[in-house]
Amino acid sequence: MFGPFKVEKPIIGMIHLKPLPGSLNYSTFEDVLEYSFRDAEALVSGGIDGLLIENFMDSPFYPKRVPPHVISCMSLIVWEIKKRFNIPIGVNVLRNDVMAALAIASTTGAEFIRANVHIGCVVTDQGILEGEAYKTIRYREFLRSNVMIFADVAVKHGRLLYDIPIAQLARDIYYRGKADALIITGPQTGVEVNLEDLIRVREAVPEAPIIVGSGINPFNITRLLKYADGAIVGTYLKKDGVVWNPVDIERVKILMNAVKNLR
Repeated sequence: MFGPFKVEKPIIGMIHLKPLPGSLNYSTFEDVLEYSFRDAEALVSGGIDGLLIENFMDSPFYPKRVPPHVISCMSLIVWEIKKRFNIPIGVNVLRNDVMAALAIASTTGAEFIRANVHIGCVVTDQGILEGEAYKTIRYREFLRSNVMIFADVAVKHGRLLYDIPIAQLARDIYYRGKADALIITGPQTGVEVNLEDLIRVREAVPEAPIIVGSGINPFNITRLLKYADGAIVGTYLKKDGVVWNPVDIERVKILMNAVKNLR
């Protein structure tokens, strides 16, 4: 067990928010809020161990800082979900506004955030993203916050701008960047992680909590969680396995039943 989770091998379900104000296909804030409640209810009722709230449908994403209305909207949503469900909650502000995520989590009582680029430099479809661990860690101290930082290693939908083995990158993020846990993903949303990369990171930082961040399903979960300490799951848990669809409670139950034998 690690962090706020009370079980071995916790499974964190994604709440992909509908488009927020200013984004393409935004409807009303009430619609965004109700949609997030329905997904949260399906995930929790299906037995999920944690939630990660993300402005997934705001694409094309702001590359670095999001505007104030995104922060206020996400703060309200996280706050309302936190009041309704007794479960660890995380925040991810896409594409890489880690400071905003930390502010939202710290003021709403959420337990962790996701930092897509915590250290280093990554080229993405939003342009070049630079890690700001030096700011994030100090900002957390300034807020006197206990929010944990879960940091991606070689984040999906991106490519490092410098040549470094994944094992060294993982060590740098954990020891130099002071991340609390590491996330390993495939190259894009819904794609399974490379098992060899997962094993390399496991061997490089044996004491670090490692989370698989993409491509988890009932058929590979045993193999991947042999080396990882938990998983973040989005695509598989949606109706028909389509990432844009609402959460399907039956798929949540199937996945969580597969996890029982690992605990």
